[in-house]
Amino acid sequence: MIRIILADDHRIIREGIRTLLEREEGLEVVGEANDGREVLRLHEKCRPEVVIMDIAMPNLNGIDATRQLVDKHPDTKIIALSMHSDHRFVAEMLQAGASGYLLKDCVYEELVRAIHLVCQNKTYLSPDIASVLVEDYRSQAKARKTSQTATLSAREREVLQLIAEGHSTREVAEILFVSVKTVETHRSQIARKLNLHSLAELTKYAIREGLTSL
Repeated sequence: MIRIILADDHRIIREGIRTLLEREEGLEVVGEANDGREVLRLHEKCRPEVVIMDIAMPNLNGIDATRQLVDKHPDTKIIALSMHSDHRFVAEMLQAGASGYLLKDCVYEELVRAIHLVCQNKTYLSPDIASVLVEDYRSQAKARKTSQTATLSAREREVLQLIAEGHSTREVAEILFVSVKTVETHRSQIARKLNLHSLAELTKYAIREGLTSL
């Protein structure tokens, strides 16, 4: 039995996928998450073999959630199920450790096939995403040293996403279980590293780099 967690901030999408997967012998949906942070908590409880992960989620996006999950649980297979076909999202998700990438308009049979393949330690990419181009972009992304986001620590990326999503300093502190002063320090570091000082600039940057969405 392959245990699966569904991570998507749209409940109707989770319910649709759950309904389809539960018809398939050998697959079991053991949990659903509304955002990346909930995925991490739920994984500790359910210990699934596969996580089907959306990219654009609040609080903690799918790319950073994947990175943290794979770092702690390298045997867990992550399949990105996204509406984004942009090469940057594909490259970042694969670099984060995802084993598969499908577009949300894929047919049900494709998702089932992807689940079984990643459990065999194989990589599955949607046919709509040219494999040659993806590998090329992935190589370029690894070699690229100029991205400003790469200079931010994992915690600074989390703080930036939460700030861009409209959370106050106190709210960010509560979500991350740190002090307000710590959040203020992170924000100062982010502003210094990126040379961006207004909320509008930080928000625009976070959206452009795929840390959050509108």
